[in-house]
Amino acid sequence: MKLFLNAAIKAVCGFVLVALLIFLPAGTFNFANGWLLIGILFIPMVLLGVALLFKAPELLQKRLDTREMEAAQQAVVAVSAIGFIGGFITAGIDFRFGWSDVPDFAVIAAAVVFVFGYAMYAEVMRENAYLSRTVKVEHEQKVVDTGLYGIVRHPMYAATLFMFLSMPIVLGSLYSFAVFLHYPIVIVVRIISEEKLLTEKLKGYKDYKKKVKYRLIPFVW
Repeated sequence: MKLFLNAAIKAVCGFVLVALLIFLPAGTFNFANGWLLIGILFIPMVLLGVALLFKAPELLQKRLDTREMEAAQQAVVAVSAIGFIGGFITAGIDFRFGWSDVPDFAVIAAAVVFVFGYAMYAEVMRENAYLSRTVKVEHEQKVVDTGLYGIVRHPMYAATLFMFLSMPIVLGSLYSFAVFLHYPIVIVVRIISEEKLLTEKLKGYKDYKKKVKYRLIPFVW
């Protein structure tokens, strides 16, 4: 029950925060793209949360823990949060003043990409029981090298790239997309820092890096 309440409170707070960041700058609730994003963002989130609550409560607890211990990762999270807030606000303002003209087919395509990213995200969590939201190495943690982890070393971050870079297009804002371009930079910095920790503290990770050469995008990096 405690875990359920914790998850429910965070979900509701997240919903309210995103809604405020989108609709207040837009000056109206009559923002269809905003409701579309909220729908594809929170409906899968709730379904995934319920599934984890019953099938993998320990993993759900890890995903709810967002307290970074290292100063470098705290800075990365802070920069990322500021960027997301700015991106949502920009999308609302863009809608209010009609700056962007994103065609409907692009919005639909972006929504499909977002859902694909969410499905990929869920698959990563199914494959890796050690997947926390913070950078750390757990006692008796083992290297996962199958499934998506056999393609790139950080498939969760790859999934979030699909999700977060498609969000501003779902919102119909090219200006918001420009703001969200901070995210790949944040992810690269986070991966470099995380791999340093994993290489030092996670047994077998050095060999895993030799086996799977690409960190984020196959044949690119």
